[in-house]
Amino acid sequence: MHEIDEFGWLEDVEGDESLAWVRERNAEAESELAGDAGFADLEAQLRTIFDSDQQIPMVTKRGDRYYNFWRDAEHPRGIWRRTTLESYRTPTPEWETVLDLDALNEAEGENWVWHGVETLRPEHPRVLIDLSRGGADADVTREFDLDTLSFVEDGFSRPESKGTLTWRDADSVFLVSALGPDTVNRAGYARTARVWHRGTPMSEAEIVFEGPADNVGYGIHALRDHTPGYERDLLLHYLDNRDSHLYLGDAHGGYARLDAPASAIARVHRDWLALELRDPWVLGDVTHPAGSLLIGRLDAYLAGGRDLTALFTPTDTSALADVTFTRDHVVLNVLTDVASSLTVATPTDHGWATRPLPGVPRLGTIHAGAVDDEESNAVWLVVTDYLTPTSLLLTDLDADEAPETLKSEPAFFDATGLAVTQRFATSDDGTRVPYFLVARDDLPLDGSTPTLLYGYGGFEISLTPGYAPSVGKGWLECGGGFVVANIRGGGEYGPRWHQAALRENRHRAYEDFAAVARDLVATGVTTAERLGVRGGSNGGLLTGNMLTQYPELFGAVVIQVPLLDMRRYSHLLAGASWMGEYGDPDDPGDWDFIQGFSPYHLVDAERSYPPALLLTSTRDDRVHPGHARKMMARLMDLGKDVRYFENIEGGHGGAADNGQRAHMEALYLTFLRGQLAL
Repeated sequence: MHEIDEFGWLEDVEGDESLAWVRERNAEAESELAGDAGFADLEAQLRTIFDSDQQIPMVTKRGDRYYNFWRDAEHPRGIWRRTTLESYRTPTPEWETVLDLDALNEAEGENWVWHGVETLRPEHPRVLIDLSRGGADADVTREFDLDTLSFVEDGFSRPESKGTLTWRDADSVFLVSALGPDTVNRAGYARTARVWHRGTPMSEAEIVFEGPADNVGYGIHALRDHTPGYERDLLLHYLDNRDSHLYLGDAHGGYARLDAPASAIARVHRDWLALELRDPWVLGDVTHPAGSLLIGRLDAYLAGGRDLTALFTPTDTSALADVTFTRDHVVLNVLTDVASSLTVATPTDHGWATRPLPGVPRLGTIHAGAVDDEESNAVWLVVTDYLTPTSLLLTDLDADEAPETLKSEPAFFDATGLAVTQRFATSDDGTRVPYFLVARDDLPLDGSTPTLLYGYGGFEISLTPGYAPSVGKGWLECGGGFVVANIRGGGEYGPRWHQAALRENRHRAYEDFAAVARDLVATGVTTAERLGVRGGSNGGLLTGNMLTQYPELFGAVVIQVPLLDMRRYSHLLAGASWMGEYGDPDDPGDWDFIQGFSPYHLVDAERSYPPALLLTSTRDDRVHPGHARKMMARLMDLGKDVRYFENIEGGHGGAADNGQRAHMEALYLTFLRGQLAL
């Protein structure tokens, strides 16, 4: 039985009383932070960066056109547009606007935010566009005609829900949608997949797969692989936030589950099945460790064969970051001590041949993506690090040539005199924890540098080096140091790094982060009074625990779109889907350890806390804004030094357009600059 929560009324997301409280808190934060002498200039600088037409317009190929979604000052909600590759190669491509969201919002009296698009074959003129009100996860899908540049009257249309609509063929779609309380699982995600035929009511869509009501996963993803010669239906059923079962359609309209570990990530491409292991797997007399990538012929595997090749096996310092298929090759992106490298694997008559991808920078982060995995071996490469503006490269894996640089962003902040170093801190249990320090190359080791420490540490997500113009302009240019900690819970060293901080071992992520903070002070980079910390979502849970468990280590704390009430989290929005990560608070055995990292319950009236800023969004329907609201109310009630701002739009990302993004980032940077004496 849960205890009475005196601030539980703040969970009423759009209740009059709750929103009145939010507006009052917002006004207080705006008065303090937006009223700062440097705020307006900083916000304007950030808005200029976010709206800059010199940012790289990343594109997706469809037929002979290349599509891009773009926001700037003239188009705050954005435009979906297209061009040719020939034009895209030029400094100023000629774009044709396909859909203008600002014009659509004005015409319909809506506040649509772009959520993406689903295409069929290149020659098919229609697409399925996802639009969200205010940036929430719940969205609608509407059929759109690329010839007439208009929505299709009486076309496919999915009402607002957490779900998807994907093409089966020109006249039918897979419908996965929360259509009522009987169609969702415990986490609020759709548990049925239906086939909906054109011209029939949605209510008559046939259920082809149904998951159990007590499931706590991310629901179902249904799609058809349209690769010529390899057409097949695929269903991915998530069991929780990690494990899933892959089902393949058969000739009789049924679906057969792939016989593979639920924890493995299964990928099907043309003739091949690839399995990325998250747990050790014994095949014959070989035990493949977690983090391995195995590949083999799909038909042979379905027939019972288990002749799989290990394309990658992890080491103590390396992990597989990503896998990209082209028509004839596989590109492996490997992190070695959080630095990227790319390997190309190619099937031959004698097994798999591997080679490094030439001409790729050896430092920083590289993201690879197929231009068109059905028809070519061309690959996009996005290259970045903390001080080098992002570049977009194009390469053909069949050509013995260095990648071609298509686009490079300008420097959005002055990096003169700055340097990046990688360091290692020692956590409480002796584990070496890497972190990156970005600071002046002549950094005085006298503790005088105001420093911002950032982390995440969850869901096997890796924090790799990346160019961050807002941090550069609003923090580094002003003389501050910036640190990113690669703590356990993340994926920097593969599944083992993630699993080391799950459930009852969650404390290890927080001990790692605290170890980095102590190392920064011990080595003279900064002092506790000049060390600030920031994190969002699971990272907000991290910084909430820094506030409540390690307040003596920090001079200021920023907590964004956070989980904080770990007693209630599994009952709020999508929270149940994360019980594999944190545990089930309704299980007394689990609550015994969960309460040890529930910041809302760790607040101590007698303890001193550093100044804190909480940021969230009313429209966040993934992590409930009640977490941040209730934490603010409790701290405020105890007279602690805390302020709060809730963006009315924005979803889990916190902002619905560049103006909102600039405002939110200027708020937290102004707060940190003031508290840490930058």
